[in-house]
Amino acid sequence: MKQDSVFYVGVDVSKAKHATAVAEGGRNGEVRYFGEIEARPAAVERFVRKLEKKHPRLHFCYEAGPTGYGLYRQIVELGQRCDVVAPSLIPKRPGERVKTNRRDAVSLARLLRAGELKGIWVPDAVHEAVRDLVRVRSAASEDLRKKRQQLLSFLLRHGRVFTGRKNWTRSHARWLAAQKFDHPAQQIVFQDQVDVVTDAQDRLERLDAQLAELVPSWSMAPVVMAYQALRGVSFIVAVTFVSEVGDVRRFDTPRQLMAFLGLVPSERSTGDTVKRGGLTLAGNRRARRVLIEGAWAYRYPARVTEPIRVRLEGLPKAVREIAWRAQTRLCARYRRLMAAGKNKPIVVAAIAREMAAFLWAIGHQVEPVR
Repeated sequence: MKQDSVFYVGVDVSKAKHATAVAEGGRNGEVRYFGEIEARPAAVERFVRKLEKKHPRLHFCYEAGPTGYGLYRQIVELGQRCDVVAPSLIPKRPGERVKTNRRDAVSLARLLRAGELKGIWVPDAVHEAVRDLVRVRSAASEDLRKKRQQLLSFLLRHGRVFTGRKNWTRSHARWLAAQKFDHPAQQIVFQDQVDVVTDAQDRLERLDAQLAELVPSWSMAPVVMAYQALRGVSFIVAVTFVSEVGDVRRFDTPRQLMAFLGLVPSERSTGDTVKRGGLTLAGNRRARRVLIEGAWAYRYPARVTEPIRVRLEGLPKAVREIAWRAQTRLCARYRRLMAAGKNKPIVVAAIAREMAAFLWAIGHQVEPVR
């Protein structure tokens, strides 16, 4: 029987030092703790070169976490294989109650050799930079929402309720400017919260402008444009989905993409008994959130609105056909499910699930810029 010549290395990463363990190839190969190395590129390179002298073929792995992908990129540049594994997918024994860096590194090396770990998709440096900008924009949007809610709550406590059609419009801004409080302290609080909301709004607009400027030069720009042919997929939805998911062609089937987004039902079956529960809600929550937000657009009848018509210009015919087929199908499905008495959140989740399938189909029609 041919001996496995690969040397497996588990790394428990941290800010200051990395704990390392090695596992020799083969079923009965030795697994031992190697020691700690400093979390500096020079120290990592010395460690890799030292192992290469005795074992030319190395396979590294470490858990995804706040340290990012710098270690992955360095090991790959040094000519070795490296996997970044999701912590939620690492097998753990229920009875284990002791967790140390040493034990984690040894466990990673052993599980990697056994083939129990699967690496996640790692974006390139440019893709990660765009994703960072998208996530900051998402955080700014959430920050604006919270600050607006704080202002409205303050006004409600003092009996000030806007009677117009919608908050945060021009008429609402004029109404806010007309508010006066008897006590100076309350007037100061009110004005401070108004200013905070204005600053948060300006921040969000600046980030939107930066995204609009940078995305056209991104390699995934054609994919972002093509996704906007789908109803409910605005520029922000499309760029968020692409930055979080990447190239959907890495998924062999739409079901794999749905599972990645957590849009598949959970199941606890045994024997002839099949029990399915709610959606797993595992995987990437940011991409899942924007899809669910976009799914609400299908509660209206199918039609090509002016914004959609503008986005369709210049897109391939195959993409336009997929987008129209998706719109007619999903609008009809929304009405059918609502007529059957389903709850709106359940209906919207079902629409988001099928939206993922149509995005998968569109992603196979457009090539990123290389």
